[in-house]
Amino acid sequence: MLRPLPFQLFVLFVLAFGTACIANPAEDKKVSGLENAVILIIRHAEKPDTGHGLSPTGDARADACASYFANIVIDGRPLKLDHIFATKDTHNSHRPRLTVEPTAQKFGLKIDDRFKIPRLLRALGADPQKLLPNGKWPADSFGWLIQLRYDQNGLLVESKRVDACPLSSE
Repeated sequence: MLRPLPFQLFVLFVLAFGTACIANPAEDKKVSGLENAVILIIRHAEKPDTGHGLSPTGDARADACASYFANIVIDGRPLKLDHIFATKDTHNSHRPRLTVEPTAQKFGLKIDDRFKIPRLLRALGADPQKLLPNGKWPADSFGWLIQLRYDQNGLLVESKRVDACPLSSE
């Protein structure tokens, strides 16, 4: 079973040009079920000073993400989003779900919240030290996207961090 992340909550988008699922990686970095898949990982949007939802800026970022993902092109093809995952609501936070709701609505998908978010990058064969400062998502960084791409054998062939879901003021 996968264990919890040592850093903040994340939202996970899985888009696949084949069938994708989350699985434990083998020693050779092959992640079964991720043949020809692309996984996009974002952090939940900004939180308010109090409460478990999103701040007004967080709401704007969630909408910006929906627009961003509706217009993204990967390998010359428009995004075909197959699955959206978010951490299940807790008494402390609904932010992961609220962040992806506009995107789920835009793509006509149901949010899957059955997975706790584990040591996700490592479980998917990526190195958090190469993608994030000190291997951790900074508390004040909300506009990043981690993109993981897998080949026809389920081997991770590309991992990168890009700016995504920009707000008009950024």
